[in-house]
Amino acid sequence: MTQVDVPPTTGPVPAAARSKARRPGRTAGRTWAPAAFLLPIAAVFVVLFAVPLAQTVYYSFTDFNGFSADVRLVGLANYRTIFNDPSLLTGLGFTLLYAIATTVLITALAIPLAVVLNRKFFGRSLVRTVFFFVGVPSQVILGLVWQYIFSPLNNGALNSVLAKFGMDPVPWLADSSVARACVIFVAVWAGVGWHAMLYLAYLQAIPADLYEQSQVDGASGRQQFFHITLPQLVPAVVVSSFLLITNGVKVYDLPYAMTKGGPGYATNTITQSIIVQGLSQSNYGVGSALAVLFTLACLAVILLQLGLAGAVSKRFA
Repeated sequence: MTQVDVPPTTGPVPAAARSKARRPGRTAGRTWAPAAFLLPIAAVFVVLFAVPLAQTVYYSFTDFNGFSADVRLVGLANYRTIFNDPSLLTGLGFTLLYAIATTVLITALAIPLAVVLNRKFFGRSLVRTVFFFVGVPSQVILGLVWQYIFSPLNNGALNSVLAKFGMDPVPWLADSSVARACVIFVAVWAGVGWHAMLYLAYLQAIPADLYEQSQVDGASGRQQFFHITLPQLVPAVVVSSFLLITNGVKVYDLPYAMTKGGPGYATNTITQSIIVQGLSQSNYGVGSALAVLFTLACLAVILLQLGLAGAVSKRFA
């Protein structure tokens, strides 16, 4: 009888053998795929941020005027000019005042407003819409409108109303302290509604069971706010304050539309000083030095804010 050789039964192929059998370029392709998607983002970052930032740092140590090809290194002369110029220091002071004041005031007003808008009452949707759309128009448009309202002349809108009651006109935008207060008031008026909608979104995500259980335990409305609502709004406070402080330190449009930086340099901002020095006065070196200091100040403020936000989040976690 002829013997037939039967091939051995083949079981499941081990995972190691399957991996070796794969094509060698497949894993490499998967490795490079995420990097390929990031290349356009990296190119945009380099072209629009890294290169201009490097040029700004270089020009801050030169006497470049924006036009001449003859550029000389002047060391720290531009930085000394900044710290010896009262107008630039005034702009720095008002920028910090604006950023801190708007952040604190808008946060203090937006949270209670969001709590009120979260309750059920007639016309709630309309009231929410009105508060939200107050901050939608451009800051320049708001600045021009409020410039007419706060006009220090007798024919200004607010002074005309005061005149009907026999009161003297108030130098709203002609007095340094009053002008600063007016600019901050308009910024708070325009920003409270928008940030209240942000807090409202977080309020609606709070479980209702927490309030029901606290009512069973006999908690008052004040205790519910400080022990339930406020801790649950910590992530919203972090987001809102981050947006407010970053927008505050780079503000330009609203103060310029209302006062053009006046009276004097009372409402002058850092961004306005950068534009005036670099473009209007052709002092590109000083403008670049201001931009470098402004970037470092923004970085310091953001890092400080992130640290405080992390500490607060851990406290209420």
